Amino acid sequence: MSNDRLDELRARVDEVNLQILKLINERGRLVQEIGKIKETQGTYRYDPVRERKMLDLILEYNDGPFETATLKHIFKEIFKAGLELQEDDHRKALLVSRKKKPENTIVNIKGEKIGDGNQYFVMGPCAVESYEQVAEVAKAVKQHGLKLLRGGAYKPRTSPYDFQGLGVEGLKILKRIAAEYDLAVISEIVTPADIETALDYIDVIQIGARNMQNFELLKAAGQVNKPVLLKRGLAATIEEFINAAEYIMSQGNDQIILCERGIRTYERATRNTLDISAVPILKKETHLPVFVDVTHSTGRRDLLLPCAKAALAIGADGVMAEVHPDPAVALSDSAQQMDIAQFNEFMEELKSFQRQMVKA
Repeated sequence: MSNDRLDELRARVDEVNLQILKLINERGRLVQEIGKIKETQGTYRYDPVRERKMLDLILEYNDGPFETATLKHIFKEIFKAGLELQEDDHRKALLVSRKKKPENTIVNIKGEKIGDGNQYFVMGPCAVESYEQVAEVAKAVKQHGLKLLRGGAYKPRTSPYDFQGLGVEGLKILKRIAAEYDLAVISEIVTPADIETALDYIDVIQIGARNMQNFELLKAAGQVNKPVLLKRGLAATIEEFINAAEYIMSQGNDQIILCERGIRTYERATRNTLDISAVPILKKETHLPVFVDVTHSTGRRDLLLPCAKAALAIGADGVMAEVHPDPAVALSDSAQQMDIAQFNEFMEELKSFQRQMVKA
């Protein structure tokens, strides 16, 4: 009889397990529905007050044999699993998500198809200082067969007394250079009011690290038919970075390039800390091309080449770096820009490295 009773109890346990499974899945579907409603309301999914009330109610009706601590642990895990369901639904819903669009987005910049599996280079001075300065760099860029030229016309600076760019005059210089050397130019825009002006002068709107969460600027960039290069904020998580890109795409513009440019940590050996792991994470989580800015991430000329090699090796779609004819007299970031000779050596080394990767 004892074996019969044991089998009977085990069968009952199996039956209860299936009942629990059914109830947990039903709870999960309810939680997903709640998440969708809260998302339309613009409210955050995690509600600690609500969680506390649920726990208190459960413990109030506990008639054993489990202790309070055990039940707390079990239900906290159930609550956590429900929250993860909501977050997964949110990620699936994002327009920039790889789950939403499995294939890579291709950003076409004057024939350069960023995201097509090839690797590209964006080179140029930190700030536009004069026609002659930019033209000299453009000539060197052109000689290496490159098409993408960067240059800052508006420069958000830490100190209000530092050089902050030539503004529209700088944009005019970039447009003239682009026409003369058949280049595409990338330049930062810092206010929504300047987006429309930028359309007449540049090929790619850059939104810099300090403006990554300037939501009105992101929305304005999303409302125009112009590629956007979005840089990661100084202390932004990858999730925050992805959501910043979502602001742009939600307005209708899907021509976005993400750019890892280093984040602020306690380390002082470099200007910032290059989060090289962000590249494969962003390429896995989103369908957007990813660049790496080796200049701002390191702040050191001697680290540009090895970091650029690391970026290419890990699968970045492109590398961005700064070049100036005479860095010693540059009006901004003089310590981190390459001169023309250093740039030539830099490019030759990178081209050789790319050939080695292809052979491997």
